[in-house]
Amino acid sequence: MSTSHVLLGLLASGARHGYELKRAHDERLPRARPLAFGQVYATLARLQRDGLVVPAGQEREGGPDRTAYALTTDGRVTLDRWLATVEPPMPYVASTLFAKVVVALLVADVDRARDYLIAQRGAHTARLRELTAVKTAPAASLDDVIAADFAIAHLDADLRWLQTTLDRVADWHREVHS
Repeated sequence: MSTSHVLLGLLASGARHGYELKRAHDERLPRARPLAFGQVYATLARLQRDGLVVPAGQEREGGPDRTAYALTTDGRVTLDRWLATVEPPMPYVASTLFAKVVVALLVADVDRARDYLIAQRGAHTARLRELTAVKTAPAASLDDVIAADFAIAHLDADLRWLQTTLDRVADWHREVHS
């Protein structure tokens, strides 16, 4: 995820200070890893250095001064260019799940590898149920629903892959012992 582009997107609707940006990020991208305040302010400093945002005033609400930032014309152009660029599909399989299954098949006996695959399938299924509950909750926002849909689609793909791998392990085991 491009934190700088997300912050530019959040600033597109108007000036905000770092705390508001962090809160808006965490609300609008509810299933993404929450941003740390330090990450927000470091990113704002880089965006300001690059001329993509400018300070747009300060406010003090019973605490330290809070500088609000606004998008510049260059910031809007950068944001629009990013939004118009199609994301290429990932060229490599970069998943701890994939690596763990491959290593389990290399070092474990077939029964242990199968047990791991079944346990992992159970964990994925439980997470799928949790996300379905989030998505169908009466108070679910559009952000919650689309984040849950995204995660569910990925879990579903993982579950199909886990089942295919379980089937392949069973077929391989039958071939070796036939």
